[in-house]
Amino acid sequence: MSEEKYFKTLKDLPKEELFVQGHRACSGCGEAIAVRHIMKAIGPNCIVISPTGCLEVVSSPYPYTSWAVPWYHVAFENAASVASGVEAALKVLMRKGVLEKKKIHVVAIAGDGGTVDIGFQALSGALERGHGFAYICLDNEAYMNTGIQRSGATPYGAWTTTSAVGKAIRGKVQWKKNMPAIVASHGIPYVATACPAYPVDLVNKVKRAVEIEGPAYVHVLTPCVPGWRIPSNISIKVARLAVQTGIFPLYEIKDGKLTLTVKVPKRKHVKEYLKLQGRFAHLTDEEIEKIQERVDRESESLGLGPRA
Repeated sequence: MSEEKYFKTLKDLPKEELFVQGHRACSGCGEAIAVRHIMKAIGPNCIVISPTGCLEVVSSPYPYTSWAVPWYHVAFENAASVASGVEAALKVLMRKGVLEKKKIHVVAIAGDGGTVDIGFQALSGALERGHGFAYICLDNEAYMNTGIQRSGATPYGAWTTTSAVGKAIRGKVQWKKNMPAIVASHGIPYVATACPAYPVDLVNKVKRAVEIEGPAYVHVLTPCVPGWRIPSNISIKVARLAVQTGIFPLYEIKDGKLTLTVKVPKRKHVKEYLKLQGRFAHLTDEEIEKIQERVDRESESLGLGPRA
């Protein structure tokens, strides 16, 4: 895709709304904010597949829908399998002359539970086979729809209803699964991380993902107001701090080459991010420093700036 096709500001985005009003997401929901921009980047010429999760529940309460494009609700574990089938079927129908030969964007939009855990097998297989679709993971770092249970994407130390906080166990004891790196190991053409706090970066990455030949993957951090225990008016502030502290770096990997897309010259201390969230309220200074040390190591390996 040529540079002139990228969005330079939010004013460049289409006015048409494809994820429309009437959804039942929480006020300040990171997913709803992200999906509105994602759909503007994709455009109307698409088919969207969503497995069970928050996005599906809030956007399709029978008999209503917030989707102004063709949209499938599928089982928790098989968004990538269905996207593979849709992509293959379109090829056959075009080859037989049933459909006009043109680019139809096939996009799977799933949560972290349906991506890094339950749907991982289907996703890995689809990437290995080379199906031409974009997969977008909306990462709110737990199974929020079913009551805030931990997932493979839940960060170290976070409280959830299944990673309790007590004297012996201090929230989740495992570190967050590095899903973008796992996907990149499949050797696909495009992998990126994104965040609604940096919307122009987000929409350009989604546009690249849907227009590239072959499979593409975009991992989007989407704060959850009740799950992260934050006020509804600071979800974007929290998302921005995830980037500014180095906890969630923004980059893209094109044909195996990693490039930072949002550079942070002086990273803020992780406590500025953690202290805003009730799910981390139990952490001691020592536990916060343990998280900081890991973020420092990972930031150095990516070439992020030093800590302020």
